[in-house]
Amino acid sequence: MTRDPKLMAALSYALGLVSGIIVLAVEKHDPYVRFHALQSVLVFTVIALVSLLLPTLPLVGSWALLRFLFLVGVVGLWLLLLVKAVQGEAYRLPYLGDVAATYSAPSGR
Repeated sequence: MTRDPKLMAALSYALGLVSGIIVLAVEKHDPYVRFHALQSVLVFTVIALVSLLLPTLPLVGSWALLRFLFLVGVVGLWLLLLVKAVQGEAYRLPYLGDVAATYSAPSGR
């Protein structure tokens, strides 16, 4: 059974951190799929950490507004990454995309 790389790359973003880990564990050879899976793991790990740390910040104003804006940003980023993966583009986020590209590249074996 042949797997569609674009579909596998998009699936790595589908359920955030969980699907990224699963796709990374399943895909051992395709650098495109591994890039998206690793970028998904990195991005959603950072999002989880920020969402844990966000309530600890002193804030003047509405927490509800800050949480809403954060959620809108996360959903927008999730959709962007999903669409880019389906289109076959190895879209790199700043810093995290570079890390994912470095560690998903085939080794010189």
